[in-house]
Amino acid sequence: MSDSDTEVLLDELTFPEGPRWHDGRLWFSDFFSHRVLAVDLQGNVETVAEVAQQPSGLGWTPDGTLLAVSMLDRRLLAIEGGDQRVVADLSDLAGGPCNDMVVDKQGRAYVGNFGSYDGERPATVMVRVDPDGSMTVVAEEIAFPNGTVISAAGSTLVVAETRASRLTAFDVADDGSLSNRRVWAQLDGVFPDGTCLDAEGAIWVADAGPEGHRVLRVLEGGRIERAISVGDQRAFACMLGGPERRTLFVCTSSASGDEAAQKTDGRIEVVEVDTPGAGLP
Repeated sequence: MSDSDTEVLLDELTFPEGPRWHDGRLWFSDFFSHRVLAVDLQGNVETVAEVAQQPSGLGWTPDGTLLAVSMLDRRLLAIEGGDQRVVADLSDLAGGPCNDMVVDKQGRAYVGNFGSYDGERPATVMVRVDPDGSMTVVAEEIAFPNGTVISAAGSTLVVAETRASRLTAFDVADDGSLSNRRVWAQLDGVFPDGTCLDAEGAIWVADAGPEGHRVLRVLEGGRIERAISVGDQRAFACMLGGPERRTLFVCTSSASGDEAAQKTDGRIEVVEVDTPGAGLP
């Protein structure tokens, strides 16, 4: 195995994604075991929920209710204790399985999806789900929307367009609508997947490409300020958490898609960084 800059906190997962630091633990989805898990800094893990149609993006409403994307049936679920209810059915809007999501301070969920599986996956849409379950397409022609962050002030949303190798920013209005679309960073050769924001405005990006094996600290404009290796694994998502939000958690696996479904080498890896996390998620 090649050298890694990280340490393993948790292993024997299928495909961990959607990491979120919440209430003293890292919460994340393990795709192919259909579980939402939470792990503390000592590696103690709990199954929080089981999502039959495969969980992905996670977030919380202002009252503390867990929201989870149900990928394959393209639904947004609310999970309270052992109960689950459908908040919204996105199947008429999403062109493929739903994936990552960010939930803002008002409880509005911005949900991405894969697009079509026919040939090259075309551009698709991002959908906002309001607390009452109403759905609005807030961005179109997004090339595989993936990790999404919202600035601490709530005024800017940045989404990773995996298939376009870029991070794209929008202004966020008071009603949750998006405008002033612009390229935040063009990252040729990188497949940006999960992301998180730090207090200096940089974005950590998991490079999910087959040769990636790293997470990158990216500055607005596209300069890569730091790269952290995850050895022979591939990095698919990241999150800043811990007591001071200086622990970078990285979701890794040796493969993705159907190949990952046959394996249990997914991991949560950790490394300490200088600048704490900020904004959402």
